[in-house]
Amino acid sequence: MTSIISRVDAPASVSEVTSTRLADGRELLYFDDTARPLQRPSRDRRDLPGRGPSGEIRYDALTGEWVAVAAHRQHRTHLPPADECPLCPSTDARPSEIPAADYDVAVFENRFPSLGPDFASAPAAPGWGSRGLAGGRCEVVAFTPEHTGTFAALSTRRVRTVIDAWAHRTGALSALPGVAQVFCFENRGQDIGVTLHHPHGQIYAYPYVTPRAAVMAAAAGRFQEAAGGTATLTGSIVASERADGDRMVVEGEFFSAYVPFAARWPLEIHLVPHRQVPDLAALTGAERDELAVLYPDLLGRLDALYGSPTPYISAWHQAPLDPVLRRSGYLHLQLTSPRRAADKLKFLAGSEAAMGAFINDTTPEEVAARLRDARTGTA
Repeated sequence: MTSIISRVDAPASVSEVTSTRLADGRELLYFDDTARPLQRPSRDRRDLPGRGPSGEIRYDALTGEWVAVAAHRQHRTHLPPADECPLCPSTDARPSEIPAADYDVAVFENRFPSLGPDFASAPAAPGWGSRGLAGGRCEVVAFTPEHTGTFAALSTRRVRTVIDAWAHRTGALSALPGVAQVFCFENRGQDIGVTLHHPHGQIYAYPYVTPRAAVMAAAAGRFQEAAGGTATLTGSIVASERADGDRMVVEGEFFSAYVPFAARWPLEIHLVPHRQVPDLAALTGAERDELAVLYPDLLGRLDALYGSPTPYISAWHQAPLDPVLRRSGYLHLQLTSPRRAADKLKFLAGSEAAMGAFINDTTPEEVAARLRDARTGTA
């Protein structure tokens, strides 16, 4: 078993990364807040069974979309008590997924992945009955060694390390064979469906372009072509929202956050860089520094609306790796919550779930005003 210590390869990074392997061969990476990595053992002493085969993807000929079939995930860990948390540091009495007494940020391959461990592209020219290997990778990102807490409450330095980790993994996973798109995200709260209480996120490396990304890439491509290649769709929307102002939440030197004009969810915020970059790996050091302040500030505003934790999905939209789609791609965060009142959630019912036709019970302008006034204490 070998550990490799090196500076994260992105020039904008300020974090140190150590790579090692778990007992069943999965990759584990530690990202440290300082240039002097924490001292930790490199060996996972558990007697783990071998990794199972990849699942499969099946083609839905009615919609032209791929569906991952991962029945083995039925047996994954589900809301364990604190003394059985797999993301807490290991102790002599209880080894966890992270074989160290302490860490800052840890990233490792999911033991129950929807995609991987093999790599394979989705079959070309699929039709009814087409299936393929669910290639790719699913990784878990533990934001902190503490079992409780929120992303919004992390220190600015720790958030910066998480951003470096996302950027590092985006670059590394994008280079793997068959990967078509990399998606960093966080599900927060049992109402969203989390299976672990420990603050964490996930990264998926898909063997195909996801349906949502394909729709947005097509719209972005049409806009850029109509503009003669001189403008981007997302850049144009950011400029329009900043000029209008009614739905703006916060503005920085490098990023702006607003409630989108046609928000689908009761709570929805888009956080967008002022320049076109395809993914998190392309952000400069100064942009990452500002993001480390603005992003937790937005999360804090969600919690401040009702004085209690708000469930949310934090989704980083990054450009697909296809060169044609990537040309007009534009990194942005979509932060959404189904919470429509202190004690009410919006469920995706008939119109949304069956037709994909969203009905929003709030107005974007009113939500933006409330978010602007929310006091977070995080920025």
